[in-house]
Amino acid sequence: MKKTRNGLSLKTKALLIVLFIPVAVTVFTLSAIVWTSINHPDLLKKSANSLLDLQDRHSDMKIPEEYIPIYIEAAETYNVPWTLLAAHHRIETKFSTMDPLLSPAGAEGHMQFMPCTFVGWSYPGCGGLGKGNIPEDDKTNPEVIERHGGYGVDANGDGIADPYDIEDAIYSAANYLAKSGAANNEIEKAIFDYNRSEKYVQDVLWFYNKFEESRETIEASYFGS
Repeated sequence: MKKTRNGLSLKTKALLIVLFIPVAVTVFTLSAIVWTSINHPDLLKKSANSLLDLQDRHSDMKIPEEYIPIYIEAAETYNVPWTLLAAHHRIETKFSTMDPLLSPAGAEGHMQFMPCTFVGWSYPGCGGLGKGNIPEDDKTNPEVIERHGGYGVDANGDGIADPYDIEDAIYSAANYLAKSGAANNEIEKAIFDYNRSEKYVQDVLWFYNKFEESRETIEASYFGS
Protein backbone atom coordinates (compact mmCIF):
# COMPACT_ATOMS: atom_id res chain seq x y z
CA MET A 1 0.00 0.00 0.00
CA LYS A 2 1.08 3.55 -0.77
CA LYS A 3 1.71 5.57 2.36
CA THR A 4 -0.37 8.79 2.61
CA ARG A 5 1.54 11.99 3.45
CA ASN A 6 0.47 13.98 6.47
CA GLY A 7 0.01 17.81 6.28
CA LEU A 8 -0.44 20.27 3.41
CA SER A 9 1.70 20.55 0.33
CA LEU A 10 4.09 23.49 -0.08
CA LYS A 11 1.91 24.86 -2.88
CA THR A 12 -1.18 24.83 -0.68
CA LYS A 13 0.70 26.47 2.19
CA ALA A 14 1.97 29.24 -0.10
CA LEU A 15 -1.56 29.90 -1.40
CA LEU A 16 -2.93 30.13 2.14
CA ILE A 17 -0.20 32.61 3.10
CA VAL A 18 -1.04 34.81 0.09
CA LEU A 19 -4.74 34.74 0.99
CA PHE A 20 -4.00 35.50 4.63
CA ILE A 21 -1.97 38.68 3.94
CA PRO A 22 -4.95 40.97 3.00
CA VAL A 23 -6.87 39.69 6.05
CA ALA A 24 -3.92 40.43 8.31
CA VAL A 25 -3.51 43.92 6.84
CA THR A 26 -7.21 44.65 7.32
CA VAL A 27 -7.16 43.44 10.92
CA PHE A 28 -4.05 45.49 11.64
CA THR A 29 -5.56 48.63 10.08
CA LEU A 30 -8.83 48.28 12.01
CA SER A 31 -6.89 47.67 15.23
CA ALA A 32 -4.79 50.78 14.61
CA ILE A 33 -7.93 52.87 14.03
CA VAL A 34 -9.54 51.56 17.23
CA TRP A 35 -6.31 52.16 19.20
CA THR A 36 -6.04 55.70 17.79
CA SER A 37 -9.67 56.50 18.57
CA ILE A 38 -9.16 55.39 22.17
CA ASN A 39 -5.79 56.96 22.83
CA HIS A 40 -5.78 59.92 20.43
CA PRO A 41 -9.39 60.95 19.65
CA ASP A 42 -8.29 64.43 18.53
CA LEU A 43 -5.94 62.96 15.92
CA LEU A 44 -8.69 60.76 14.52
CA LYS A 45 -11.07 63.72 14.39
CA LYS A 46 -8.44 65.82 12.61
CA SER A 47 -7.89 63.08 10.01
CA ALA A 48 -11.62 62.76 9.43
CA ASN A 49 -11.98 66.52 9.06
CA SER A 50 -9.10 66.58 6.58
CA LEU A 51 -10.80 63.89 4.50
CA LEU A 52 -14.12 65.75 4.57
CA ASP A 53 -12.32 68.98 3.61
CA LEU A 54 -10.73 67.23 0.63
CA GLN A 55 -14.09 65.83 -0.45
CA ASP A 56 -15.65 69.29 -0.08
CA ARG A 57 -12.92 70.82 -2.22
CA HIS A 58 -13.69 68.41 -5.04
CA SER A 59 -17.42 69.08 -4.84
CA ASP A 60 -19.00 72.07 -6.57
CA MET A 61 -15.95 72.53 -8.82
CA LYS A 62 -18.03 73.83 -11.73
CA ILE A 63 -18.16 77.63 -11.95
CA PRO A 64 -21.76 78.82 -12.50
CA GLU A 65 -21.89 80.25 -16.03
CA GLU A 66 -23.86 83.34 -15.04
CA TYR A 67 -20.95 84.62 -12.94
CA ILE A 68 -18.20 84.21 -15.53
CA PRO A 69 -18.92 87.46 -17.46
CA ILE A 70 -18.90 89.41 -14.17
CA TYR A 71 -15.60 87.84 -13.09
CA ILE A 72 -13.99 88.64 -16.43
CA GLU A 73 -15.23 92.22 -16.62
CA ALA A 74 -14.22 92.97 -13.02
CA ALA A 75 -10.84 91.32 -13.57
CA GLU A 76 -10.18 93.45 -16.66
CA THR A 77 -11.17 96.59 -14.79
CA TYR A 78 -8.77 95.94 -11.90
CA ASN A 79 -6.09 93.91 -13.66
CA VAL A 80 -6.45 90.77 -11.57
CA PRO A 81 -7.01 87.13 -12.67
CA TRP A 82 -10.71 86.41 -13.02
CA THR A 83 -10.04 82.87 -11.80
CA LEU A 84 -8.88 84.38 -8.49
CA LEU A 85 -12.25 86.10 -8.11
CA ALA A 86 -13.98 82.80 -8.84
CA ALA A 87 -11.82 81.05 -6.23
CA HIS A 88 -12.66 83.63 -3.57
CA HIS A 89 -16.34 83.42 -4.46
CA ARG A 90 -16.23 79.61 -4.12
CA ILE A 91 -14.50 79.75 -0.74
CA GLU A 92 -16.49 82.64 0.71
CA THR A 93 -20.07 81.60 -0.07
CA LYS A 94 -19.85 78.53 -2.32
CA PHE A 95 -20.86 80.64 -5.31
CA SER A 96 -23.54 82.48 -3.33
CA THR A 97 -25.37 79.32 -2.29
CA MET A 98 -24.94 80.00 1.44
CA ASP A 99 -28.05 81.23 3.17
CA PRO A 100 -27.93 83.75 4.67
CA LEU A 101 -25.03 85.64 3.09
CA LEU A 102 -24.06 86.89 6.53
CA SER A 103 -21.39 85.32 8.73
CA PRO A 104 -21.56 85.13 12.55
CA ALA A 105 -18.68 87.64 12.65
CA GLY A 106 -20.67 90.12 10.57
CA ALA A 107 -19.15 89.64 7.09
CA GLU A 108 -21.76 90.48 4.48
CA GLY A 109 -22.78 89.61 0.97
CA HIS A 110 -21.59 87.41 -1.85
CA MET A 111 -17.90 88.03 -1.16
CA GLN A 112 -18.15 88.39 2.63
CA PHE A 113 -16.93 91.92 3.33
CA MET A 114 -16.74 93.24 6.86
CA PRO A 115 -18.67 96.55 6.87
CA CYS A 116 -15.64 98.64 7.86
CA THR A 117 -13.58 97.17 5.03
CA PHE A 118 -16.37 97.86 2.58
CA VAL A 119 -17.06 101.41 3.75
CA GLY A 120 -13.62 102.36 5.06
CA TRP A 121 -11.84 102.00 8.37
CA SER A 122 -11.80 105.73 8.97
CA TYR A 123 -15.59 105.63 9.38
CA PRO A 124 -16.47 106.68 12.99
CA GLY A 125 -16.71 103.69 15.29
CA CYS A 126 -14.82 101.24 13.06
CA GLY A 127 -12.42 99.01 14.95
CA GLY A 128 -11.90 95.45 16.13
CA LEU A 129 -12.89 92.94 13.47
CA GLY A 130 -14.61 95.65 11.46
CA LYS A 131 -18.29 95.11 12.11
CA GLY A 132 -18.77 98.73 13.13
CA ASN A 133 -22.09 100.43 13.63
CA ILE A 134 -22.75 101.83 10.17
CA PRO A 135 -26.26 102.87 9.06
CA GLU A 136 -27.46 101.09 5.93
CA ASP A 137 -27.64 104.35 3.96
CA ASP A 138 -23.96 105.07 4.63
CA LYS A 139 -22.92 101.47 4.14
CA THR A 140 -24.02 101.50 0.51
CA ASN A 141 -23.30 105.16 -0.33
CA PRO A 142 -20.44 105.45 -2.88
CA GLU A 143 -19.63 108.99 -1.71
CA VAL A 144 -19.32 107.88 1.91
CA ILE A 145 -17.21 104.92 0.84
CA GLU A 146 -14.88 107.11 -1.20
CA ARG A 147 -14.56 109.59 1.65
CA HIS A 148 -13.50 106.89 4.11
CA GLY A 149 -11.27 104.90 1.77
CA GLY A 150 -13.45 101.81 1.54
CA TYR A 151 -13.34 99.14 -1.15
CA GLY A 152 -17.05 99.04 -1.97
CA VAL A 153 -17.86 99.60 -5.63
CA ASP A 154 -21.05 100.60 -7.45
CA ALA A 155 -20.40 98.33 -10.42
CA ASN A 156 -23.76 98.64 -12.18
CA GLY A 157 -24.12 102.42 -11.82
CA ASP A 158 -27.36 102.38 -9.83
CA GLY A 159 -25.96 104.79 -7.24
CA ILE A 160 -25.59 102.07 -4.59
CA ALA A 161 -22.55 99.99 -3.64
CA ASP A 162 -24.18 96.90 -2.18
CA PRO A 163 -22.28 93.84 -0.92
CA TYR A 164 -25.48 91.86 -1.50
CA ASP A 165 -25.53 92.81 -5.18
CA ILE A 166 -23.47 90.25 -7.10
CA GLU A 167 -21.87 92.74 -9.49
CA ASP A 168 -21.02 95.23 -6.76
CA ALA A 169 -19.63 92.45 -4.56
CA ILE A 170 -17.35 90.93 -7.21
CA TYR A 171 -16.08 94.33 -8.39
CA SER A 172 -15.43 95.27 -4.76
CA ALA A 173 -13.47 92.05 -4.25
CA ALA A 174 -11.47 92.76 -7.41
CA ASN A 175 -10.78 96.28 -6.14
CA TYR A 176 -9.58 94.96 -2.77
CA LEU A 177 -7.41 92.20 -4.25
CA ALA A 178 -5.86 94.57 -6.79
CA LYS A 179 -4.88 97.08 -4.12
CA SER A 180 -3.58 94.24 -1.94
CA GLY A 181 -1.10 93.13 -4.59
CA ALA A 182 -2.94 90.87 -7.04
CA ALA A 183 -2.63 93.50 -9.80
CA ASN A 184 1.15 93.12 -9.42
CA ASN A 185 0.97 89.31 -9.41
CA GLU A 186 1.36 89.14 -5.61
CA ILE A 187 -1.41 86.58 -5.44
CA GLU A 188 -0.66 84.97 -2.08
CA LYS A 189 -0.20 88.33 -0.37
CA ALA A 190 -3.52 89.56 -1.73
CA ILE A 191 -5.33 86.41 -0.58
CA PHE A 192 -3.80 86.68 2.89
CA ASP A 193 -4.85 90.34 3.14
CA TYR A 194 -8.41 89.30 2.27
CA ASN A 195 -8.50 86.88 5.20
CA ARG A 196 -5.45 86.58 7.42
CA SER A 197 -5.32 82.81 7.67
CA GLU A 198 -2.76 80.47 6.12
CA LYS A 199 -5.44 77.81 5.70
CA TYR A 200 -7.61 80.34 3.88
CA VAL A 201 -4.70 81.14 1.55
CA GLN A 202 -4.16 77.48 0.74
CA ASP A 203 -7.89 76.87 0.19
CA VAL A 204 -8.24 79.79 -2.22
CA LEU A 205 -5.00 78.88 -4.02
CA TRP A 206 -6.25 75.33 -4.50
CA PHE A 207 -9.35 76.50 -6.35
CA TYR A 208 -7.45 79.25 -8.15
CA ASN A 209 -4.97 76.73 -9.57
CA LYS A 210 -7.75 74.34 -10.55
CA PHE A 211 -9.69 77.10 -12.31
CA GLU A 212 -6.51 78.27 -14.04
CA GLU A 213 -6.14 74.80 -15.56
CA SER A 214 -9.42 75.22 -17.43
CA ARG A 215 -9.25 79.01 -17.93
CA GLU A 216 -8.36 78.96 -21.63
CA THR A 217 -11.19 76.56 -22.43
CA ILE A 218 -13.71 78.66 -20.51
CA GLU A 219 -12.51 81.89 -22.11
CA ALA A 220 -12.64 80.37 -25.58
CA SER A 221 -16.25 79.38 -24.95
CA TYR A 222 -17.10 82.82 -23.49
CA PHE A 223 -15.49 84.84 -26.26
CA GLY A 224 -16.63 82.45 -28.96
CA SER A 225 -13.17 81.69 -30.31
